[in-house]
Amino acid sequence: MVEGDSSDVLVTGAAGGIGLAITHRLSSAGYRVVAVGRSEPEPEFPGDFVRCDLADPADTARALDAITTRYAVRRVVHNAGIAEPQSIDDLDLATARLVWDVNVRAAIQIVQSLVPGMRARRFGRIVNIASRAIYGARDRTAYASAKSALVGCTRAWALELAADGITSNAVAPGPIGTELFHRSRPPGSEAERRAIASIPVGRLGTPDDVAAAVAFLLSDEAAFITGHVLDVDGGSSLGGR
Repeated sequence: MVEGDSSDVLVTGAAGGIGLAITHRLSSAGYRVVAVGRSEPEPEFPGDFVRCDLADPADTARALDAITTRYAVRRVVHNAGIAEPQSIDDLDLATARLVWDVNVRAAIQIVQSLVPGMRARRFGRIVNIASRAIYGARDRTAYASAKSALVGCTRAWALELAADGITSNAVAPGPIGTELFHRSRPPGSEAERRAIASIPVGRLGTPDDVAAAVAFLLSDEAAFITGHVLDVDGGSSLGGR
């Protein structure tokens, strides 16, 4: 049974992978999930879906107007993001702007839209999905900088919103065995082997590993946790190896 002020939770990028696992976890816990994204989810998707191109500020505003009119969203998980790997030699600014836009600008726009309702009820939970890339990653200048900026937003919001009963945290996954991960690192490949070798626990993470962390940070039990980045990476962000 969901406690707190409202069972409505907005999840971006919920059609597959980590976002879909988060949606299933939250739905099973009694939340009503409102998903936002460009791709239609599976027919059995356990929630409501609002089509939106988060790379487009105007379309994002349209979707948020519809959502805030229909739902009482007091919890949000910004999971949508794109990486577009490029080395610093090859990085073009148009690609960088797109990566920053989806990962950071969309998060800011979403939180600005939802905070008034959270403040009115003096309750809110914000969880942003960051990445192990915040510690540095080859060929990820745009992505690493965008996720680092998202962590900065998370901490700024924690300070600004704490007095209103709103917490703001981030989850930073390491290598997670999603379909997207395996497109560039097929099962059994050398690329997959190198990724697993970087993880002290000796395995890839699962979408459910991330979903469990998100569900906790959204819960009433996490009311005294804010401004925190929870690494869900099997220890792969640790030094000393």
